[in-house]
Amino acid sequence: MSAHTRLTLPAFLRHTRAWPLRTALLGLGLAAAAAAWADIGPMPLSLKGVPVPPVPGLSDGALPLVVDRQKALILGKALFWDSNVGSDGMACASCHFAAGADRRTRNQLAPGGKSQTNARFDIGPDGLQRGPNQTLKRSDYPFTQAQPPLADVDERTLSRISAAVTGSAGSFGGNFKAVDYAGASSDDCLRSPDPSFHVQGIGARRVSDRNAPSVINAVFNHRLLWDGRASHVFNGSSAGGERDPQAGIWVLKADNTVQRERLALPNSALASQAMTAPLNDKEMSCRGRSLADIGRKLLYRTALETQQVHPQDSVLGPLSASARGQAGLNVDYLSLVQQAFHPRLWSSKLRGPFGKPAVGGKGVMAQPYSQAEANFSLFFGLALQIYQSSLVSDDSPFDRSARDTTGLPTELTPAQLRGLQVFRRAHCALCHIGPNFTSAAVETNAALVKSQPWGFSGPGFKNSTSANLVSRMAGKKGFGFVDTGFAATGVGRDEWDVGLAGKDDFGNDLAYAAQYLKLLTGDRSAVKDSRVLEVRACDLPTAIAQNRAPSHPTIFTQAQGVQAQPHSLAGCLNTANAFVPTPAAAQAELASPANKRMLLVTDAAFKIPSLRNIELTGPYMHNGSMASLEEVIEFYARGGNFAGASKQFGTVFGQPELQLDAGARSDLLEFLRSLTDERVRYERAPFDHPELRLLDGHEGDRTRLRTPNTLGTQLGQDRWRLIPAVGAAGNSQPLPSFQELLMP
Repeated sequence: MSAHTRLTLPAFLRHTRAWPLRTALLGLGLAAAAAAWADIGPMPLSLKGVPVPPVPGLSDGALPLVVDRQKALILGKALFWDSNVGSDGMACASCHFAAGADRRTRNQLAPGGKSQTNARFDIGPDGLQRGPNQTLKRSDYPFTQAQPPLADVDERTLSRISAAVTGSAGSFGGNFKAVDYAGASSDDCLRSPDPSFHVQGIGARRVSDRNAPSVINAVFNHRLLWDGRASHVFNGSSAGGERDPQAGIWVLKADNTVQRERLALPNSALASQAMTAPLNDKEMSCRGRSLADIGRKLLYRTALETQQVHPQDSVLGPLSASARGQAGLNVDYLSLVQQAFHPRLWSSKLRGPFGKPAVGGKGVMAQPYSQAEANFSLFFGLALQIYQSSLVSDDSPFDRSARDTTGLPTELTPAQLRGLQVFRRAHCALCHIGPNFTSAAVETNAALVKSQPWGFSGPGFKNSTSANLVSRMAGKKGFGFVDTGFAATGVGRDEWDVGLAGKDDFGNDLAYAAQYLKLLTGDRSAVKDSRVLEVRACDLPTAIAQNRAPSHPTIFTQAQGVQAQPHSLAGCLNTANAFVPTPAAAQAELASPANKRMLLVTDAAFKIPSLRNIELTGPYMHNGSMASLEEVIEFYARGGNFAGASKQFGTVFGQPELQLDAGARSDLLEFLRSLTDERVRYERAPFDHPELRLLDGHEGDRTRLRTPNTLGTQLGQDRWRLIPAVGAAGNSQPLPSFQELLMP
């Protein structure tokens, strides 16, 4: 939970130590709106009936990509759960198998955040060295701990500090050589013990450096992955969207020639995300493998060939081979591709134009790719997106409740209703806003604010919900720009993981906000995501410029040089803010060591997660550093762990009500539990699934790994456990929470 607190103007100014910034706040008219901070926040909305964002051109128009959505859904679900997708037994579902998240407890530790190099495992609270194949215990959490837990944030109150991450165990890594059409499910790779993930020289599976968030309801997010690396626009072959100059798909023309064409499908972050994990050498792959190689491996295989499929599976059941006592489906992947996608994307008989494997392979495995293999990235990404778009949990008690004229759900328990009011008073709803409880659902929130404005504003104030991809917030360093749906909360030190402040695979800023500032200087070439061109100054919650004479310390005025925004004023949040600096003024401010008007507050900022099914999706935060919702509430009650440069201290700081009132904390917890969909808890359709052979650490313990592994004599033996196939009716036993699975 990324809490936004009830904050009167005097309290806000106490946290604003720089007098120029205090003056700036008063100059922006916040004195007149001081009551807004004390008013109760937006009323959360139900997800029932909310459509997923449309993808124009996917299955409509004169030349759709997908010609049979049901077959594409079947293809996507099979691929998501198929262990053959990985180089060594990992499926996409291996990290998203329980409520869309990962609740394994063995060999799940990484020694530091994504920004750290050569990070080493630290000492755990038991006084022993942390390391690979460790079984997590309840006493390990929270990784960074305050004493007392509810004291206002101050590093002097932190009794332990750890950069450790609860990630997801995945691949051994190694250098890719070749795949096979049939037979062995593991790829041919040169594998050896990893420098960080080994026990006395015996290699362990590598662990990702961020926690795996739930894929349920992810379809509503504008971008995906914690740092937004998975683009809103799918280009057909990588996660980079418009940023990737080499991206494209192969299209068969009427004269039987093939051409490489650009693709730009909006609202397709799920497809972009699908391009990442199968090629990541910590998650699913050997280094150097391509999606075309995965296509070569899978297309001629029976779908889910080694995994049982329940005959009543809500999607796969009609094709299950279980009636014959066999695993998998009664169809191969190529047939599903041919049924789901337009023939111009797979029917060419040519080999040669599409490239060939970069390394390894013999005989037919070394021949050039077919069109279907070369376009497998397209089929994989869109099929997974169509499947994951079906994973919408909109039937929680909160969603099912009747509502009064103010939108209040009247059928929740008294404790849940009190918790809802705490949620609103604490301004949690300013980050966890809209029906998916996150401002990262940009398109959905922007559409609903017109029809259900009470879900985005409160008595005395109007929230800046719009299609703007950039916002302006108060951070520790001052007022600065950050991407909509991202926030720095102080859960870790900035240097542990820079998050949104990082670079993409092409050396560009990940942050839309960084592109926007460069755009204001007149550098249009710096804009790699075309939607940045649509950012309107008049929809920013805090002005960047106003057309008035007196100088101001944090906004541009006539004293520096301003001009009208280049966009329409229709529907503006505040027309007085519909101004931007002149390019010369913006350039001078950026170059000034005293810059206060064009700051970025993207340091260690991460995507704001949904709160739906939150009781089932631990561990929590981007670094998986908390095991329970109680720990999360304590974290926000005390105002975080660290005072990072971009921490939004005006919204994440000590909250007396939560610190002093155990009943308020308990009620808030009850409200969060009302967001759990029982279909998710019991894995009922659409959350049912095939059988999964799940990696569960290694034989041995954290002091010794047993050998050998069939993949290499110097690799630890894998421990596997079987998660049975579940049909549409679900399980009789509920999914436990993460903390319930931890050793005492």
